[in-house]
Amino acid sequence: MREAGGELEPGEVTEPREVREPAAWDNAAEARRWWLQADNDVGFARFALREGYCHQACFAAQQAAEKAVKSIGYHLGDRTIPEHSVVALVDRYAAQAPGLADLRESANVLDLYYVPSRYPHGLPGGVPFRSFSESQAREAVDSAEAFVRRAGERIGEDARDDL
Repeated sequence: MREAGGELEPGEVTEPREVREPAAWDNAAEARRWWLQADNDVGFARFALREGYCHQACFAAQQAAEKAVKSIGYHLGDRTIPEHSVVALVDRYAAQAPGLADLRESANVLDLYYVPSRYPHGLPGGVPFRSFSESQAREAVDSAEAFVRRAGERIGEDARDDL
């Protein structure tokens, strides 16, 4: 007989494990999870802006917008959404989500923050924490808030409570 975590002896048989069916996919629940995280990311972006971490505010805003649009995609029935470009996500869902196309210009600006706000190689000769201004961060946070609002309207989310 083997000890817990030990190897099987020749000819030893183990008890069969219970086979569980995967949980049913719930698009509404997945949309809500992504929307809640988007809303939380906006909160962090506001905090970063208030504390003077403009580069972090820009990145958190981009992430909030990305997650907000993905919440719409999950609400519409998608099961995986590997895209990270807010513009590409807006283009993908704009026909099915009225008003989303109106945010495309903001999406374009937010996409510019995906790499350069985090990595020095995205800014030749510069570093992120010295390269982003308060006005850029404020505009990014305002844009992200608009995405979270629009997504919340689309998926029927208005409460910011926990799951």
